[in-house]
Amino acid sequence: MTAPAAPALPAEPHPGQFAHQGARWLAATRPAFLTVSLAGSLLGLAASVPAVNWALVGWALLAVLLLQAGVNVFNDYYDHLSGNDAANTERLFPFTGGSRFIQNGVMSAGQMLALALALFAGVTVIGVGLVWLRGPALLALGLAGVALGWAYSAPPCKLNSRGLGELTVALTFYGVPLGMALVAGGQVSPALAWASVSQALLITALLYVNQFPDRRADALAGKRHWVVRLPLGGAVAGHALLLAAAYGWLALGLGLGRLPLAAALCLLTLPLSLRAALQLGRHADTPSRLRPAIIATLLAANLHPVCLAVGLAHAAYFTGN
Repeated sequence: MTAPAAPALPAEPHPGQFAHQGARWLAATRPAFLTVSLAGSLLGLAASVPAVNWALVGWALLAVLLLQAGVNVFNDYYDHLSGNDAANTERLFPFTGGSRFIQNGVMSAGQMLALALALFAGVTVIGVGLVWLRGPALLALGLAGVALGWAYSAPPCKLNSRGLGELTVALTFYGVPLGMALVAGGQVSPALAWASVSQALLITALLYVNQFPDRRADALAGKRHWVVRLPLGGAVAGHALLLAAAYGWLALGLGLGRLPLAAALCLLTLPLSLRAALQLGRHADTPSRLRPAIIATLLAANLHPVCLAVGLAHAAYFTGN
C-alpha cells in the first residue's frame, strides 16, 4: 500500500492539462531530459563521419530515445509502488521526484506500466532490424542497454536501491555513442571508445546530484543509492570525485594522444561543472537551494558530448584521424 501523495506543486502536471492522449503519453516520458541521449548519439555519429549510413541513423536515434523514455516511465512506476514519489516533499520539479503523473492523477499506475512496456517493445522491434543489418556487436550493446534500463528500478534487481545505480547509468550511457557508431559507420573507433567515458561520467554526475533533493524520501523508501548510504559530506565528495574522473579522463586522453587536440573544446564545460560542485557543497543540506547545481550539471552533461562530437568530426574532416 502506497503512502498518500504529497500535495501537487503549481508547476506540476494536472489531469486537465492535456487535450490529446498522445500529448499526455509524450509528456509522461519527460522528453526534456531525453537530450542527453541525443547528445550521446551525436557523439557516436560524429565519430563515424564521413562514412555514415544515413538511412539507418534515424531508426537508431528513435530506438535510443524510446529506450530512455521507457526507462523514465518504468522508474516512475516503480517509485510509485515503493511509495517513494508520493512521500517526496522536497522534490525540485521537473528535475527530481519523478514526472508526478501518477501522484497527480494524470495517468494511472497501470497506464504508466503499459506505456513503459510499449516503449520497450518499440525498442525491441527497431533493434531487431538494426541488429539484422549490423551484427552481433550491436546485439550485445542493445541487450545490455535494455537489461540495465529495466533492472535500474524494477524488482527483483532494483539496482539503484542496491548502490549500483550510478554504475548502471555510466555503463548505459557509455554504450549510447558506441551503438550509434556501429549503426552509422559499422565500427567503433579507439577515439570514440575513449571519449565516451567522460560523457558517461558527467551524465552519472547528473543522476547523482539529482538524488540530493530526494535523499530523505529515498531513504524512507529503502532506495539506498550512494547519496543515501554516505554521510552528507561524503556524498558531496562523491559528486566531486565523479567530476574529477570525467575531466581527468579527458585530460589523460588528450595528453596520451588518444583524443584529437580539438576535443579540448570540452574544457569549456568545466566552469559549469565547477559551479555545480560549489553550489552542492554550500547547499547540500538545503534541497530547495539546489536548483542551480542541477541546472549547471544538466548543461554540462549535454554540452560535453556535443563538444566532443565537434572535436572528433573536426579531426575526421581536417586531419584524417
